[in-house]
Amino acid sequence: MRAASRTSVAGFSLVELAIVLFIVGLLMLGLMSTLSSQIEQRNFDDTRRRLEQARELLLAFAIVNGRLPCPAIATSAGQEAGGGAAACTSSYGGFLPAVTIGFQTVDAQGFALDAWGNRLRYAVSASTWTWDAGVTNNRFTSQHLAGGVNRWDVSNTPNDLVICGSATGITAAACNTAPSVTNLNVVVAIIFSTGKNGAPTPCATCLDERANTVTVDPVFVSHTPTSSGAANGEFDDQMTWITAGELYGKLIAAGVLP
Repeated sequence: MRAASRTSVAGFSLVELAIVLFIVGLLMLGLMSTLSSQIEQRNFDDTRRRLEQARELLLAFAIVNGRLPCPAIATSAGQEAGGGAAACTSSYGGFLPAVTIGFQTVDAQGFALDAWGNRLRYAVSASTWTWDAGVTNNRFTSQHLAGGVNRWDVSNTPNDLVICGSATGITAAACNTAPSVTNLNVVVAIIFSTGKNGAPTPCATCLDERANTVTVDPVFVSHTPTSSGAANGEFDDQMTWITAGELYGKLIAAGVLP
């Protein structure tokens, strides 16, 4: 009888322990899920702050130098490639020129990073903005060649960079049948993060993300994040841009333009 009693008590204790371990496991799983969500939100917010910081540094560069910088390329060590009296090496397919503008969070090669450790991308208008008849080299942005900033005319606008709401229906030069986020006469520069999934090349089915990095043209895509089950695949790029009106306003406020 005593032996049977001991076995019964021991067996009950093992079941009880298994239940406790199961409950603890569930609690740990919930805690890890919550922690992971918090980390992702923090990375998202931190990346947004870095993009805004980059915008301010680009505007400060324009005020001081009379032009926006060219994008960096893979071999330029975080410096702009081209600029000044030369055309940009890659106006639409480059990286933020962190060293040129003084952006602080960089990798060992001098390239600006988002919170996931991916390089921040940057595109700048390459269109020629003629300020009066017969002058075709007066470029508002990275390729401003003649006359200095005092010869800019605030009535001039770019006509190449455009942001669409989807890659479906876009062409190499316009949103076409895709929804438009901006038009061709608004954007002078774009800064963006390729997000957590921002490998050098997005997945084959991530059509909207591929429009931002794989296809090198002035047409970009921006919209709220989507999962891998979305029509155009996963999308977690974060994007901001500088408009011509904002840039002119900063130059006027700084006394660069009348």
